[in-house]
Amino acid sequence: MQDDNKSNTEKQNEDPSYWWYEAFTPFPSRKNPPGEKKMLTVIAYDICDDRRLHKIAKICEDYGVRVQFSVFECYLEESELEELWEKLLLEIDPKEDRIVSYKIDAKMAKEIKTAGTMVCSEKVICFLV
Repeated sequence: MQDDNKSNTEKQNEDPSYWWYEAFTPFPSRKNPPGEKKMLTVIAYDICDDRRLHKIAKICEDYGVRVQFSVFECYLEESELEELWEKLLLEIDPKEDRIVSYKIDAKMAKEIKTAGTMVCSEKVICFLV
């Protein structure tokens, strides 16, 4: 009966068949072995120029999954985040643009709530059988 009191989001977050459970789980797995120093990092941006916007998006696509038009979830080691951040800084105009990153530790990753759909990255391919 306690299961009936859980929201759909809570049920989804506990269900290992959902893509984010495997991608961002705080528990050991093949993608997240014990001792792994990777952390979920959210990158968001507001870029004024379309050309710079396209460049920023392309850079972020190499490091994570687009979840909104200007938001990426990345599973990165500290050195990878520094590398990504340096690439982003080279592309923005600090007088017009803004980028922000949020590191989310394993404990807080368990508290993530999500609802609705996400923006699909061009790199995601689905096969229906």
